[in-house]
Amino acid sequence: MEVYPKNFEALVESFKKLPGIGEKSAERMALAVLDMSLDDVSDMSQALMDAKKSLHPCSVCGNLTDQDVCQVCSNENRDKNLICVVEDYKSAFAFEKVGNFKGVYHVLNGLISPMMNIGAEDINLSSLVNRVDKLSHPEIILALKSSIEGETTTLYIKKIFEKKDVTISRLAYGLPMGAEIEYLDMMTLDKALFDRKIISE
Repeated sequence: MEVYPKNFEALVESFKKLPGIGEKSAERMALAVLDMSLDDVSDMSQALMDAKKSLHPCSVCGNLTDQDVCQVCSNENRDKNLICVVEDYKSAFAFEKVGNFKGVYHVLNGLISPMMNIGAEDINLSSLVNRVDKLSHPEIILALKSSIEGETTTLYIKKIFEKKDVTISRLAYGLPMGAEIEYLDMMTLDKALFDRKIISE
């Protein structure tokens, strides 16, 4: 038995492709779209197309940008010797929303996970080494979640730089175990960054 008109079903199925969206949520979103004006639907459609066509990783740090180099890396007022290493775009956005970090980022786009067959060569690590090699006594802040994958990646990065003139720190403990960086409140995130602990220099 067909519940939806075909075009409405196609719209629902489109929304279900988004992470965390099930049948009921997709249906509510589809109905909300039908309540929008044609101009608003056209604007939303154009925004989706523009985002998909123009957004890509920054050539320097791997963060999301619509330019060759993102606005953080191209900002001359940011401390290029202070690199905050994060798992994904969302984590970098979270720190930027806090607004107190004056360094730059490096987005790994994943974490090392032997269980998932994700090795060091599968994430954005080689470009981090290249960046650091061009700097004078930089500090790398490891802002990765407290999980097996996060700890594995932390240890791997620490080993890479153990014989180089690099200070390595990590966010202060006290963060909830397994917490996703982007879901932490601004005060917790800001304090974790400020109270970071040196683990290698």
